[in-house]
Amino acid sequence: MKQFLLPSPLVRGGEGGGELVRLSGRDYHYLVRVRRLRPGAVFDAVEPGGARVRVLVRSAEGGVLLGERLETEETPPSPAPDAVALPPLVLFQALPKGAKMDLIVRQAAEGGVAAVAPFASARSVPRPERTGGGRPGRLERWRRIVREARQQSGSAVATTVEPPRSFEGALAFWGELRGRHERPAGLLLHPEPEIRRDFGEAGGGAFEGGSFHGCLGNRPGLVAIAAGPEGGFSPAEAARFAEEGFTPVSMGNTVLRAETAAVYAAAAVRIILLESESWIHGKARQRIL
Repeated sequence: MKQFLLPSPLVRGGEGGGELVRLSGRDYHYLVRVRRLRPGAVFDAVEPGGARVRVLVRSAEGGVLLGERLETEETPPSPAPDAVALPPLVLFQALPKGAKMDLIVRQAAEGGVAAVAPFASARSVPRPERTGGGRPGRLERWRRIVREARQQSGSAVATTVEPPRSFEGALAFWGELRGRHERPAGLLLHPEPEIRRDFGEAGGGAFEGGSFHGCLGNRPGLVAIAAGPEGGFSPAEAARFAEEGFTPVSMGNTVLRAETAAVYAAAAVRIILLESESWIHGKARQRIL
């Protein structure tokens, strides 16, 4: 369901004392040129605080759309709630080459990821610490992409994008998140050959229990996914993630592109959690039998 995310709350104004909003620039272009809204049209919108409202287009001239809250007893539709209350999902994404991060951010917002935390890894190109913090305006562009993706997908999750960090800065941010949630689960995406090389054969060492279901079976209060750049994480980085509580998991023998791995894993986590009632109870019944 399409929704429009208002950049600011509606405010009292006008002769009738109604609540108004004035939209220009990209917002005007989207509503008037893309969605072709004209005076008299009504669209569903979400205020910055999360309140859902219906807005009546009063005028759309001179590059400015004037909208007014439509007073009605009918409540604007909200996204259907998930069958299971899902914990926040945070994506720690090592910076990939070029504009691939734009696609990762868009897919994360569409898929209900709560936060995207970009960071520089040993194989990231370019490295923010070598380029004065990265290209100017990149963070603002990612946040604009999130807004566009949420409007298109109707996602009720207010996805945020963190400023790019160093590798150790990302781990420090993970430490902050762990302290605010019960039973946090960290999943390190790592190809199986590298898991065996860096952590020992399956069934021993840090790889024991390294499966999506194994990591998510205790109803975590927070789930974090660490996804690498082209070439993946170095052995030293994988070891540091493990030290900080991440469990290395493999997605089989398929080699996924950097811009594909994150959304692939996020989708797997979301489906497993949504269906947790069935498979957790199924395991309990099997033990009883």
